[in-house]
Amino acid sequence: MKKHILCIDDDPQVLTTLRLVLEHEDFQVSMAAGGRQGLEAVRQLKPDLVLLDLMMPDMDGWEVYQQVRIDDALKHIPIVIFTAKGGTIDRSIGLQIAKVDAYLTKPLSPQVLLRTVRQILNAKADEVTGSGQ
Repeated sequence: MKKHILCIDDDPQVLTTLRLVLEHEDFQVSMAAGGRQGLEAVRQLKPDLVLLDLMMPDMDGWEVYQQVRIDDALKHIPIVIFTAKGGTIDRSIGLQIAKVDAYLTKPLSPQVLLRTVRQILNAKADEVTGSGQ
């Protein structure tokens, strides 16, 4: 069964690129244009993984992230931050304080994106089956 990835970004070009890369690797992909639409899509679709931009005008990615993490039905979904904010402080906040599953900066090679997505989904599968222990 295909793994379902939800991409949340306010840039249609980024969403199109993500869709092309991920669908080429046989992932099911849904897209949301902005934070509010993205949060609603997470709630409705309950994807296997979320790729989330931070800088969006209607609701920033950190707010989306926080809303997902406080919802018991959603908090297990891995979230990969995918953003142009690549500074050391931003990365530290994401990885060490917020505990996102991964923090990737734009522009990013498709290989790095796919490797990261696969690692997280495989780790999640191992967690569920108990084979990672």
